[in-house]
Amino acid sequence: MKIINSASLDGIDALSICVESSFTKGLPSFTIVGLISTSIQESKDRVKSALLMNDYKFPPLKITVNLSPSDIKKKGTHFDLAIALQLALYDIKKDVFAGFYVFGELGLDGSIKDTSTIFPLVLSLAKNSKNMKVLVCEDSAKKISNIPNIEIFVVKNISDAIDFFNTEVKDKFKYISNELSSKNIKIGNQTYYYEDSYLDDFSDVLGQDNAKFAALICAAGNHNLMFEGSPGCGKSMISKRIRYILPPMSLDEILEKAKLQSLDYKNIEFSALRVFRSPHHSSTKSSIFGGGSSNAKVGEIALSNNGVLFFDELPHFSKSILEALREPLEDNKILISRVNSKTEYETKFIFISSMNPCPCGNLLSSIKPCRCNDAEIQRYKNRLSEPFLDRIDLYVVMNDTLNDSKNIVSSTELHKNVLSAFVKQKMRGQIELNGKLSDVDIKKYCLLDDESNILFENAKINYQLSFRSINKVLKVARTIADLNNNETITKDDLLKSLSFRRR
Repeated sequence: MKIINSASLDGIDALSICVESSFTKGLPSFTIVGLISTSIQESKDRVKSALLMNDYKFPPLKITVNLSPSDIKKKGTHFDLAIALQLALYDIKKDVFAGFYVFGELGLDGSIKDTSTIFPLVLSLAKNSKNMKVLVCEDSAKKISNIPNIEIFVVKNISDAIDFFNTEVKDKFKYISNELSSKNIKIGNQTYYYEDSYLDDFSDVLGQDNAKFAALICAAGNHNLMFEGSPGCGKSMISKRIRYILPPMSLDEILEKAKLQSLDYKNIEFSALRVFRSPHHSSTKSSIFGGGSSNAKVGEIALSNNGVLFFDELPHFSKSILEALREPLEDNKILISRVNSKTEYETKFIFISSMNPCPCGNLLSSIKPCRCNDAEIQRYKNRLSEPFLDRIDLYVVMNDTLNDSKNIVSSTELHKNVLSAFVKQKMRGQIELNGKLSDVDIKKYCLLDDESNILFENAKINYQLSFRSINKVLKVARTIADLNNNETITKDDLLKSLSFRRR
């Protein structure tokens, strides 16, 4: 019995599946078994049509195709090609399928099509096996060609696929991959990619120097950021420009971004521009965190991994969503548990939020009077709990005046500073950037000079800083020191970091 390797998604990871078949005497029939979904059940008609339209006789036998292991639920139309090859080459004695993974949906005319699950499947499998051999159509090959350590072979239709396994020389089917077009920098043996085009530029932002500096710190160290200010002062404007000055991405991060785009049924982009997700405050808890009664599906926090998650009008999000955000913000991962599935997602995103100072928005305005009473303002503030606010690294109160509007800085200038700080962090041997450092790494990399050490001991007492707040201040100070080209954290770096602490 010959086996063809394929795979099925379990959450966002791939499980290797063996497609096997038996041909026995009896009334002609065609059955697919192995805890399969409707999409696989329907493949019987696609496979029959594809083979008959290309002059391949359907074996007049009792045919049983099994997708093993049989206790795992499988779904996806990408099994079509593997099932069709089992039928078309059933009488070949040699095991021609050994070492190959086969993916592709069949058209009724025998053409092979790409599906949204092929890229995440191949990427997940490639992480666990070296020198993988994959047979796909050209549309799939264009996507998976950026995945390292895989050998890709391309076929257009079922006839080409049959010829591929019938021939010894397979070089004419080999696909030549393309290099990423993004600019890059090399640090040691690792290459990092970045984009230098700025669709939304910081030069459009007038004034707000303190907010722009906070945005620079946020980008350079992957720190969580909150803006508070009157409507129209530039909170959302600055937030939406931060994605263009974020640090470079490794190839693994670019591929992970493409994988999540594919799972979200979006067009895959292999650019080094990090994702920016901005859900509306009326979004459900399941859409933010992921969910589903049988299979856990990705939500906004998983889709924003290695990018930005932006909450505009923060207090208007439901309290259950805000409180549930505490775990992914602290641990950089979240486990979604359902009766039939348990899926863990990485959540290494930058959380940026904006809010008004009161329900009417004019509490901090120098132009309009506030219409809210003290009870309404307090009720509005109480939507955000202390434990949630403790996860925010940078807190900025923005004014609504433009008296410093002549001081204009471009995204190009800010991005150069971010790239410089990024290189410093990587040259120190950091795996994570400053904002995501563990407690052990904070002690290793966030070193204070003598003067700043004395100042910090006094600040801990005077401001009654919690253990988490102490770490937040140190991580922000480390990023400011990198931007100021300081080896250790100085007094000025620490004072600036303390100024961004929420009071």
